[in-house]
Amino acid sequence: MSQKVKSEETHLQETRRKILAAAVHHVPFDGWSKACFDAAISDSGVSADMGRLAFPRGPVDLALAFHKQGDVLMEEHVPSVGLENLRYSQKVAALVRLRLEVMPDREVVRRGVVLFALPAHASDGASAIWQTCDLIWNTLGDTSDDINWYSKRTILSAVYSSTLLFWLGDESAGQQDSWEFLDRRIENVMQFEKFKAGIRSNPFAKFVERSAAPFLDRIHAPDNRSNVDLPGHVSPNQS
Repeated sequence: MSQKVKSEETHLQETRRKILAAAVHHVPFDGWSKACFDAAISDSGVSADMGRLAFPRGPVDLALAFHKQGDVLMEEHVPSVGLENLRYSQKVAALVRLRLEVMPDREVVRRGVVLFALPAHASDGASAIWQTCDLIWNTLGDTSDDINWYSKRTILSAVYSSTLLFWLGDESAGQQDSWEFLDRRIENVMQFEKFKAGIRSNPFAKFVERSAAPFLDRIHAPDNRSNVDLPGHVSPNQS
């Protein structure tokens, strides 16, 4: 019986898993640094060349892989949350909470926040949070294709980021203070949505909305939503 030959991508995925599993033991002491990256390669038994091939930017790509692993874990645990009987705002809060709770070590997450706070890596951190919030909306069945696609993810990114920072410093039992903080942030968003709905009855607001509508209606979400690295598109003006 012949042994199945691994593809290059499968080999790289296994390499990344091995290095990442070894790295989390070093991150609390060394952060997401070159020292951590080198130690993880050594502990994993992977060659240095393979390590650089798996993570071309070293510790930055390693930290991003850790964040992505959290997204995967969240997806796997969604069935255990019981979203069916929740209001929509509660579903959003439940998934944000789940995303934070699947993290095995807050100190490892804290070190990632420090790394992505650096100007050189801030865009990587923002992109990672955007991907998480995109996943949350997609999990909830969001089908928006216009400017609402962007606004939903932008607002949730702000909610997620502020809750993450609160959670990192929360010493309450079961991080209950963090979940109450999250509920307040979600409630603020809901109040803002009600405010927007209310001002639409204002004659001036209606005029502004009508004026902007021809352009806003032409804005669409990216075509490839599974890996959003580029902005969406504006449809040609047919008039």
